Amino acid sequence: MGLLAGIGQRFLNFCERFGGHFRQRTRTVETAAQQYVRGLLQAETKNMERMEEVIPDADHQALQHMLSASAWSERAVLDQVAQDANRLLGGYEDSALLIDESGCPKKGTQSVGVARQWCGQLGKVENCQVGVFAALSRGSDVTLIDERLFLPEVWTTDAARCQAAGLPKAQRGFQRKTDLALAMITHARQQGIGFAWVGFDGFYGNDPAFLRALEDQGEIFVGDAHKDQRIYLEDPQPIIPPAKAPRGRPPTALQAQAPALRVDRWVQQQPATAWQPVTLRDGTKGSLRVDILHQRVWLWDGEEAQARQWHLIVRREIDDPTEIKYSLSNAMADTPAPRLAFMQGQRYWVEHALRQGKQDVGLGDYQVRGWRGWHHHLALVMMAMLFLLEERQLHQQTRPLLSGRDIRALLNHFLPRRDTTLAEVLRQMEVRHRKRQAATDSAYRKQQLNE
Repeated sequence: MGLLAGIGQRFLNFCERFGGHFRQRTRTVETAAQQYVRGLLQAETKNMERMEEVIPDADHQALQHMLSASAWSERAVLDQVAQDANRLLGGYEDSALLIDESGCPKKGTQSVGVARQWCGQLGKVENCQVGVFAALSRGSDVTLIDERLFLPEVWTTDAARCQAAGLPKAQRGFQRKTDLALAMITHARQQGIGFAWVGFDGFYGNDPAFLRALEDQGEIFVGDAHKDQRIYLEDPQPIIPPAKAPRGRPPTALQAQAPALRVDRWVQQQPATAWQPVTLRDGTKGSLRVDILHQRVWLWDGEEAQARQWHLIVRREIDDPTEIKYSLSNAMADTPAPRLAFMQGQRYWVEHALRQGKQDVGLGDYQVRGWRGWHHHLALVMMAMLFLLEERQLHQQTRPLLSGRDIRALLNHFLPRRDTTLAEVLRQMEVRHRKRQAATDSAYRKQQLNE
């Protein structure tokens, strides 16, 4: 059994590392926070009633208070998560900071940030909350280290709604998702988090201002682009054209001196010999091999005085040649195509991290409506994800296939669970029945008010 048997004590030691963040001068919620993280890891259903049924001495009302009412700093917890993850994954040539968003479907209108908007989980516009997330990765090891809740303009223009959801006044201004992403990237650098580049999908890659801001801050990026992205095969050298007549208002808008071309049409023009086979990584289903096109191109947004010369990386799946992905990168000009292809392929791991967060530790299974509760839940989720990463790293030589599910099963074995005597089963049943009856009574009251 070896190291596996010590997992219970390692978890307790892990929680103690974070314990100071939950202690205040007159009150502490350290125990409730630890119980909540245990619940995220041990309960099959990630709600506070089910946590209470599994974790000894847990009380769902105390958990709710810790999550929604207590004033502990989620920022302090997230910053420690980032620092601890950095010691494991940061500072290598294959370390990357990966940006992505995730939507959580919600009913009603009161949950903070909820609105009809694109929900990636459902693949359509739906009533949901959307968070923007940052993950630190190295190879196949990855964990979430930061988050920002996106607030649509229907929220930021409604002061009463913001007040009811507990939004701090400083957070009520509208920010685009790219603004939130840039804030996380900047904050990570300020903390000393070590990553060689930033990766993101086409939503962020299609924002010229975001790309310019990253480059101006000295960041290397590899971002997906849309198939209709305009490129130049030579420097467009934008100029203001001379006036065509002596009278009238002279031109003020810049014009390119070279023709632009859509990336998908440029790809269609390339010969079969231009494609380069590349092995991205080895996986459980064999090596992942793709075909790559690489070209130095100019990008111009129609506003800047000078165009920027970046890499265009085009990836084609060997098993399905119609599956094509386009990416742009401002990496050094002499960066070889296989390296660029690897950097492009790493963006997969932020999707993996978000999926792991939802499947293993209840990233989307929160029972809170307010600003504080949402951020507290996410901070504790990222604590739980960090613990899973630490355990996988600890056992990577002896048990390289260790999964989050495996670690959760071990915790359930080595950490005590609530006593399941008949009296305890009946007590839990009564709690559930009271909640169901309260929900039924509330529904009838609302129906009567509407009649």
